[in-house]
Amino acid sequence: MKNISSLFKKIFKLRIVRIFFYLLCTGFLLLFILDSFIMPWFVNEGGTTVIPNVVGLKEEAAFALLDSMNLEPKRGEVRYDDSLPEGYVVSQNPPQSQVVKSGRRVYLIISGGDLPAIVPSLRGRTIRDAKFSLDRAGLRQGAITYTTSPDFPEGTIILQDIAPGTRVKKNSFVSLTVSAGVSIDSIVVPSLIGKTLSDAQKILKEKGLKVGNITYQIQPDLLPNTVLDQFPPENKIVTIEKSVDLFIAQAPEKKSSKKENNQ
Repeated sequence: MKNISSLFKKIFKLRIVRIFFYLLCTGFLLLFILDSFIMPWFVNEGGTTVIPNVVGLKEEAAFALLDSMNLEPKRGEVRYDDSLPEGYVVSQNPPQSQVVKSGRRVYLIISGGDLPAIVPSLRGRTIRDAKFSLDRAGLRQGAITYTTSPDFPEGTIILQDIAPGTRVKKNSFVSLTVSAGVSIDSIVVPSLIGKTLSDAQKILKEKGLKVGNITYQIQPDLLPNTVLDQFPPENKIVTIEKSVDLFIAQAPEKKSSKKENNQ
């Protein structure tokens, strides 16, 4: 033990060791003063405030609340988020309940709404295929316009009003231009299902089509003379004077009852 004690005394007598020790003690003392006195004074200079929770608020309301608490709101990035509508605050930095100096900047990330849908390429496809692709992309089929075309078969899509690859909101409508073939006499079969027989006959006449076979089917849940089905189906391209067969609802026959008098 004496040897160890004497060794430490000899080491401490070295000038470089004493300088290092004094510097170490001075550093700890400065750190204590900085943490206990200088930093609290700096933070409290001008006052402090507690960060409120603005997540879930509309952007304008969040800015107004932060301004009223002597904080400086800053708009950050826009992030797609299906949990909050477009224009609402998704997250904030610093977070709520943190004590900060008055005038501190608070950065807000704003919701851009649902993830946008990407418009698929529909050129050259049939209407049926296009509708399937639009449904899968979260989009809806818009208006259909027909035109003659020597380059595209009948019933295939020539143009779409929104270019492929465009990002749009979900459930947006995409309108289509469809080939009616090379003949100017080509006619698109209209939708007749759900209409009355008289209305269906009128529509077919206006389109230059004829009423074909009429088949009646008993349907107790529908009004009599309502069109149940048609052939050819809607959007089918046919020539002028083509006949369209109709399937019509018919009421069930009423059972006759005889009243017998017991004499």
